[in-house]
Amino acid sequence: MAAQLVLVGGGTMGSALLEGLFSAGRLSVAETIVVEPVQERRAVLAERFEGLLCVSALELDQVDANTGAILAVKPEMAEGALRATGAAGIHRVLSIVAGLPTQRLEAVLPDGAVVVRAMPNTPSLVGAGVSAISGGSHATAADLAWAEELLGSVGIVVRVAERHLDAVTGVSGSGPAYLFLIAEALIDAAVSAGLPHGVARTLVVQTMVGSAKLLDESGEDPAVLRAQVTSPGGTTAAGLRALEARAVRSAFVEAVLSAVERARTLGR
Repeated sequence: MAAQLVLVGGGTMGSALLEGLFSAGRLSVAETIVVEPVQERRAVLAERFEGLLCVSALELDQVDANTGAILAVKPEMAEGALRATGAAGIHRVLSIVAGLPTQRLEAVLPDGAVVVRAMPNTPSLVGAGVSAISGGSHATAADLAWAEELLGSVGIVVRVAERHLDAVTGVSGSGPAYLFLIAEALIDAAVSAGLPHGVARTLVVQTMVGSAKLLDESGEDPAVLRAQVTSPGGTTAAGLRALEARAVRSAFVEAVLSAVERARTLGR
């Protein structure tokens, strides 16, 4: 029986998508094949998802006209992997490869093949991701809906013009790393102030979770919420003054712009 979905690349993000798809009932293990060249990784996936077929290369009888693929490999491997995927008969691909434009991916597929490009992020591992998608030159509304349904199993999905996807990469794709760095710094600061590490971690994590929930559910601008916490001459004002004196706001702008530029470089 031909697979409904082929995952090309069984790394962290690819396996997170599988977890979400299976948990949501969007796909069954029997309808899915993973193409992964590293034997050790295939063994891990086969153990994690009982009954999942993990192969080093596709056979022609494993796909049909309805089979779609998710491309989840490193940028330098993408075109070779996609060329093999197209040769096996797959004509609809959701790419989560950073930086590579749909035009470049379409060039290695058979004529008329569909590419939808997406940028998910690592909170997809816990079903709380956010993904942005954009269709290539042959993508229809049905193709975008297909991609949206797949990625919707691990979080929320927004549609953007492809020219904005590098900016998405710099903000939400790389964004979790920026927030984890803040968490590290706050935990270190709390320990320096005398708190036990376990207590410091609990306080920091819950502060970040609760603040994100408040920002989301209140609908308020973040500047408004920040002002509500900041009493004139108070402790928060003193802390914010120290951050602004060290140009933390500008540092975040530079971080995002640097990530965006790197994403653009990957696509050249």
